[in-house]
Amino acid sequence: MRDPMRRAVPAGLLALTLLLAGCGGTGAGAADDPDRADDGLYGAVLDQPYPVPTVPFEDTGGATKSLTERLDKPLTLVFFGYTHCPDICIAVMSDLASTMARLSEKQADQVQVLFVTTDPARDDAAALREYLDRFDPSFEGLTGPMKDVLRAGRSFHVGIEKGRKLPTGGYEVTHSTPVLGVVPTDEGGSVRVVWTEGTSAAKMAADVEDALADPDLLEPA
Repeated sequence: MRDPMRRAVPAGLLALTLLLAGCGGTGAGAADDPDRADDGLYGAVLDQPYPVPTVPFEDTGGATKSLTERLDKPLTLVFFGYTHCPDICIAVMSDLASTMARLSEKQADQVQVLFVTTDPARDDAAALREYLDRFDPSFEGLTGPMKDVLRAGRSFHVGIEKGRKLPTGGYEVTHSTPVLGVVPTDEGGSVRVVWTEGTSAAKMAADVEDALADPDLLEPA
C-alpha cells in the first residue's frame, strides 16, 4: 500500500526546478536532502503525471516506433542527452548502468532504459549504439528530427536548446538532466516519478525495486 503521508511533488514546481539544471551542472540534486526518504522514495512522485506523446523515433536497430509503442516493460527509465556531452550525460548514464547492475535478473527484465538524443544532427543510430554499449548493451537509443525531439522534450518537461560554439568548431547542447520513470497506461503511458541529476545508483535502484514490488508507490496522490 502507498504511504498516505508521502508527499507528491507539484509537476509545475518540479519542472521549473529541472529547467535550472543542465549539462555542466554541479551534480547536486534533491536526493541529497536527508528528508527525501520521508517521501517513501528518493525520486519525486508527480501529483500530475506527464503524458507520453506519440512521437516516432528511430532506434539503434533501425526500427521506427512511437514512444508509447516502446513501453513494453512495467517501468521505463528515460534520459534525454547526447553523445558529445562532456560531463553530465556520462555521469547519469553511468549511474543508470550501475542502477541496472544492482537489480536482480528478474527485476532487470522488468525495466528498460531509453536514451533520447538532444542532438540528432550528430547522433544517428550507429553513433548512439556505440555510445550506449559503453554503459550497457541493453540500453536503447532513440533519434529523429529535431522537431520531434523538442516535442517529446516539452511533454517530458525537459528543456533543450543549442548551446555555445566550441573552439573545436563543434557546439554544446543545453538540456535539463532528470531521469524519468515511465509506466504504461491504457492511454499510452505517463511519467510518474522523476529523479534529479545526482541521485545515486543505490538510491535509484532502491526506488526501482520498491516500485516493481508495489506499483501503487507511483500512483499520484
